[in-house]
Amino acid sequence: MASAVNVLFLLWSLQNIVGLYCIAATTSERVPAELDPPHNVTMITLNTNYTLSWKWDQSQAVNFTTQYVRKYELKRKIPNWFTVCEEMSLRSCDLTALDLHHLGTYMLRVRANINGRHSDWVQLEFFPDKDAAVGPPANVDLAPAGSDLDVSISDPLTSTNSSMKDLLPYMYYNILYWERSAETQIQTLRSSANFVTLPHLKAWTWYCVSVQSSNDYYIKRSSFTQPQCMQTEGNTPWWQIFLCFLASLVFCFLLMLLLLYGPFWCYKTLKATLYPSNQLPTHFMEYLCDSPSSDVPRLLTPDSQSELLCDKVSVCPEPAVLEVHNPPPEALHQPSPGLEPDSSGRHNRQDSSSSGDSGVYSTGGSANLRQPNSSQTSTGTGDLWQGPFDLEQVKMQEMTPGLKTRLLTADKCIKDMCV
Repeated sequence: MASAVNVLFLLWSLQNIVGLYCIAATTSERVPAELDPPHNVTMITLNTNYTLSWKWDQSQAVNFTTQYVRKYELKRKIPNWFTVCEEMSLRSCDLTALDLHHLGTYMLRVRANINGRHSDWVQLEFFPDKDAAVGPPANVDLAPAGSDLDVSISDPLTSTNSSMKDLLPYMYYNILYWERSAETQIQTLRSSANFVTLPHLKAWTWYCVSVQSSNDYYIKRSSFTQPQCMQTEGNTPWWQIFLCFLASLVFCFLLMLLLLYGPFWCYKTLKATLYPSNQLPTHFMEYLCDSPSSDVPRLLTPDSQSELLCDKVSVCPEPAVLEVHNPPPEALHQPSPGLEPDSSGRHNRQDSSSSGDSGVYSTGGSANLRQPNSSQTSTGTGDLWQGPFDLEQVKMQEMTPGLKTRLLTADKCIKDMCV
């Protein structure tokens, strides 16, 4: 009897359990999920710059959480997920700062969160060496090399400004070059070097160059750089080489001359400026310095500055000197050509305005005229000459007006000159 009661109770318990399970299953099928997960989750990469991006179509504002873990850690019972972006409203998450190993494999996941509710995780596997795109060269420079062109290529850079060749050792460059004129054929050159010379170009012709980074291990190709153009040159003529050589010689000579003579010239200039060879006269130094032998300047007091230091100086031209030339003794006994003897035995002057020499000259001295003695000026009527100065007295009388004028001019002078 007791056993039968136990069996009935067990059957009733099982029936209740099955009913509750069916009710729960039916309810879970009818209630929709709280949030839709993000979709179109992708990685945007360039060299070592990584960004996880996704889309969200609902209009309501939500936040997103992004996590990552190394793939081999998924084998653990409880993987250690690292949160990168938590409760961010942006629809992308930058993973560049994580410095993910280029040869590692990572699992990334993202979900939506709103008001304490969250969606399911959406996971993405990421392998940088395979999935990361390679970028174009960082810089391309052109330089003419005669009739050829030198192309200098800078490697693509990582997020830490190191060369991508450290991560992709087999990376090379595809170089496209062509003439800038229209409808020209594009030529291709493949090289792993960073310095390339484009051969067999035309002299004095414009060429354009564009470069692409490539890696064949995972078939990676970057975009081409912007075309850069440069004109080639021809062979350098001999006269340009000679002029360059001559200019370099002249420059070296002038430089050596400046280095050798420059200090000496500066020394002479400073010495001539500070210590001139021409000194002031001593009579000037008496007024400028305390003493002629002293270099200390005299300091002028207010009383001495008001005094006028000057002396009275008279400047006059040197007076004229009249010279009287006596005739020689032989001429005293000969009759003058300008005189004729009269009946009383005297000689009269024929022409007082004759052009004969008067014998009176100016030599710049004072007028010292010798006057005839009273004994020589006899009034007798029987003498041929009244004395040696009769002719000179006649001349002096004729020169008297002009002589007075010259003497008056000589008396003019400049007086009271201040020093």
